[in-house]
Amino acid sequence: MDLLTMFLKGGVIMYPILLCSIIGVAIIIDKFIVLHKSKVNVAAFMVKLRTFLKKRDVAGAIAFCKSEKTPAANIIKKGLKKIRFGHQRVKEALEDAGRQEIAKLEKGLSTLATVSGIAPMLGFLGTVTGMVSAFQIIQDLMGAANPSDLAGGIWEALITTVFGLVVGIPALAFYNYFTEKIKKLIVDIEIISSDLIDIVEEASGGRKNSDEEEEIVI
Repeated sequence: MDLLTMFLKGGVIMYPILLCSIIGVAIIIDKFIVLHKSKVNVAAFMVKLRTFLKKRDVAGAIAFCKSEKTPAANIIKKGLKKIRFGHQRVKEALEDAGRQEIAKLEKGLSTLATVSGIAPMLGFLGTVTGMVSAFQIIQDLMGAANPSDLAGGIWEALITTVFGLVVGIPALAFYNYFTEKIKKLIVDIEIISSDLIDIVEEASGGRKNSDEEEEIVI
C-alpha cells in the first residue's frame, strides 16, 4: 500500500497532521538558514574589531560589523554607535540590541515545540475515534463480529498515531537541537559584547589618565 492510500485511509485527522508537518518543515529549514548565517568566529572577530578600535577608527569598526551581517555584528554595531557617550551607554545599547537579536533567533521555536506536542496528540485522537467506530460495528453486529470485521477499521485508526509520531518526534529533536545551537550562539555574543565593554572602558580610562597628566604638566 502506498503512502497516499494510507494517508486517505487515516481519515479527516490526517489533514491537521499534514498541516503540522508542513509548518514544522518550514520552520526547520528557516532555522537552519538563520543559524548558518549567524555563525561567528569569536577570536577572529575580536582581533579585527580591536585593530579598528586601537586606531580609534570607530567608523571602520562599524563598517566592518555591517559587512559581517551576523547577530553578533549587529549588536556590536549598535553599541559602537553609542561609544562617544561612554561605556554605560554602550552597555545599554548592547543589552537592547541583544534582546532584539535573540528574539529573532528564537522566532518560530515555540511553534516548532507546539508541533512536536500536538502532532502525536492528533494521531492519538484519530486512533481513539477510529476505535470508537470499531466498537460501533460490534454493537451493530450484536456482538457477533469476527476479527476480520474489526481488523481493517482498527489498523486504519492506528495510521493516524503512526503519522502523528512521525511528525512529532523529528520536530521535538530539531527543537532541542536548535535550542542548544542558539544557547551556544548567545554565549558567543555575550563574550564579544563583554570584550567590547572592556575595550571601551580601557579607552575611557586611557583618555582620563592622559587628561590628568596634561593638567599636572600645566
